[in-house]
Amino acid sequence: MPEPIRMNRRWVAAWAVLCAAGLAATALLNASSAPAPQPEKSVSAECAERIADIETQLAKAKQEGKGDGMLVFSRVPVGTEDDCRDDLRNHFRGDQ
Repeated sequence: MPEPIRMNRRWVAAWAVLCAAGLAATALLNASSAPAPQPEKSVSAECAERIADIETQLAKAKQEGKGDGMLVFSRVPVGTEDDCRDDLRNHFRGDQ
């Protein structure tokens, strides 16, 4: 019968090998499942103008010390061609 200390060392070694294998497999899976970069979408002229207007208002508010945020509403009904909602969200969320 093996000595208890030697048997404990084997279990610890087996556990360490399994942990290392699991970490390596996780790293490989994370690296392979990274999302592909999204192609850059063009912003319509109207949306670009709206974004520039909002940026100007934000800069003015910061200069006057009136806070660091702004609530923005789209001027057209959602779902129409001129809806800038996604462009506004992407720009101000930092997904440029």
